[in-house]
Amino acid sequence: MSSPTTRPPKPAATDSPSLGELAARHGLTVSGARPPLGTYIAQLWSRRHFIGAFATARLTAQYSQAKLGQVWQLMTPLLNAAVYYFVFGVLMGTARRIPDFVPFLVTGVFVWTFTANSITAGTRAVSGNIGLVQALHFPRAVLPIGLALQQLQQLVFSMGALAVILMCFGEFPKPSWLLAVPALALQAVFSTGIAMAAARLAARTPDIAQLMPFLLRTWMYVSGVMWSIPMVLKHLDLPEPVVLALRCNPVAVYIDLVRYALIDSYTKAQLPPHVWALALGWAVLLGVGGFVYFWKAEERYGRG
Repeated sequence: MSSPTTRPPKPAATDSPSLGELAARHGLTVSGARPPLGTYIAQLWSRRHFIGAFATARLTAQYSQAKLGQVWQLMTPLLNAAVYYFVFGVLMGTARRIPDFVPFLVTGVFVWTFTANSITAGTRAVSGNIGLVQALHFPRAVLPIGLALQQLQQLVFSMGALAVILMCFGEFPKPSWLLAVPALALQAVFSTGIAMAAARLAARTPDIAQLMPFLLRTWMYVSGVMWSIPMVLKHLDLPEPVVLALRCNPVAVYIDLVRYALIDSYTKAQLPPHVWALALGWAVLLGVGGFVYFWKAEERYGRG
């Protein structure tokens, strides 16, 4: 009888490092991983010149195919104001109840257009530049910030036209006009934050871009662009939550501040209480909140 075959002993198991441990040992990091917030801000600051060039190039190319070119930067809000004047001022008789209705209306349209266009551009910031997002590694916030800066540059041209219109209707430059600068600066921070939040939402759910025009149109109608919120509140007995929402509407707050700065007949009595605190609060809340909200999804942009 043959003796049973003896099996060789199994080699002792060795603890091999995991892939994550190997990557950490050799300094490898996840491609496109979200950096810490402070690092992210520093990366954006280092690309500030690119953001400015990106905004300027987009603004220049926006109307490059039109025969009138950059004139449409001014014509678009002016034509909107003309339509609103005919509908609300003439047909509905609002012009008879509001002093200096043309300066009142044009100021509201220009200020509203800035925020509306910033948000609309934000919804296309990632999806409209998906090739760039997938090909290059850079802070994705460059895109919505650059598009918001493009709208701010366009607003500067529009404000020049607005000044001419105001002077045609007897409103001449005075020290109070300088109050429009901080009001528009706060509005720019607010609009950029909203644009960044919209960019994240639209990057995940593209249908947001289709829904946004309806949301913005509704927001415009409750923001006092074509009518006076104080006058409506004076003549209608509305529930207190509705009154508070109308008075604290952020776009209405910024429109009120610019009208107060530029139009003599728009007095302090027509401003909501603590108007500057409201303007600052909305800018900080939405500006910082929208930025952080966008940064939280940094590693997911352009990945399916």
